[in-house]
Amino acid sequence: MKGFQKLTFTYEALQTWFDALQVKRCRDITIPLSDAYNQVLAEDVIAQEDLPRFDRSAVDGYAVRADDTKGASQTKPLLFRFTESEELVDTAHREAKQVWTGNPIPKGANAVIMLENTKKVDSKIEVWTQAAPHDNVMRRGEDLKKGEVAVPVGTRLKPYHLALLSAVGNSEVKVVEKPKIAILATGNELAKTGEERGEKQIWESNRVMIAGMCCELDAEPLDLGIAKDNVDEIAEAIMLGLKIADAVITTGGTSVGGLDLVPEAVNKVGKPGILVHGIAMRPAMPTALAVLEGKPVMVLSGNPVAAIAGFEVFARPLICKLLGMPREESRPVVKAVMAKKIATALGKKNFVRVRVIQKNDELIAEPISAKGSGNLTTMTRANGFVIVAENREGLTEGEKVTVHLFGEVETVKP
Repeated sequence: MKGFQKLTFTYEALQTWFDALQVKRCRDITIPLSDAYNQVLAEDVIAQEDLPRFDRSAVDGYAVRADDTKGASQTKPLLFRFTESEELVDTAHREAKQVWTGNPIPKGANAVIMLENTKKVDSKIEVWTQAAPHDNVMRRGEDLKKGEVAVPVGTRLKPYHLALLSAVGNSEVKVVEKPKIAILATGNELAKTGEERGEKQIWESNRVMIAGMCCELDAEPLDLGIAKDNVDEIAEAIMLGLKIADAVITTGGTSVGGLDLVPEAVNKVGKPGILVHGIAMRPAMPTALAVLEGKPVMVLSGNPVAAIAGFEVFARPLICKLLGMPREESRPVVKAVMAKKIATALGKKNFVRVRVIQKNDELIAEPISAKGSGNLTTMTRANGFVIVAENREGLTEGEKVTVHLFGEVETVKP
């Protein structure tokens, strides 16, 4: 197999692709709030009233005037007259009204004594501690004031965002429609799982993997199936993907071998076609990036680990842009110590699979041995990856590195 004439650095490839694409946010849709988990907000949600809309108790206890509690202690409790009135009106006597968490504070009261610091004695209340004004009181507008942004545009909605949106009166919400990503696998050697396969065929696994990675980002995968190593068949499938989806991802057929026909098929479909082919990264060097009919096309390696790396570097930021997010939604990172020395290729950005464990309050990154990018078990045994810059030839034992996590950190007992 001949090598690529020139490799493009990842940041240059991404910039070239995005400059040609001028990526626009997908369509806005209005959906019930109950269906909005993990979707991306399409507009600022403005509070239409103060939250809370009245002073309310933050605890179970008794609403009082703070000044009436001066000097109260467990050794010298003060007696308060119990009242059920909505207003503490008798300023000549100490009054207390029982309130529960979230109840409005009666007029005239400005503090709440926690229930455990009181004792009911007949019709009176013993108070064992003194309070300052606004103790245990959530004041009107303390959470949000009318006119403030409750949740900003571009936010991926988590359960607590949904709760806040509900608290400010929203039963529906405008979100960005899930980007549709058409996924095509290519290669004569591939057979669909569940169907018969030839003696020299393998079960195809990239489509379900890429679909899962799309779903992680709340994009909608569309399955284009498997295309044989035939330029016309591949081109026809890509054209279908362009009609039904916002982006197309292919896997396989992207190197420079005799049957690596996908770049040729892409260029046959239309212009400008392939913009970048050959990235200075390992794995995923054969990745190609294209634009057809104003839509993005990613040509990923058929080797699964390389396809994962290509997706992380190029599809992840693309999907975030299609969702209208203000910045790329990166994976969580931790600092860990390399358990052993590793060598990497100079001049390429290397993605090293590691297994991060916590031992004696220290995070340790154990490199996962891999001879190539076709070994899927290196991903199932890893829980993160370390990015080694192009100007490095490896990492040293004991070096502190940044790990991008895609799995849970395991705690190992000493």
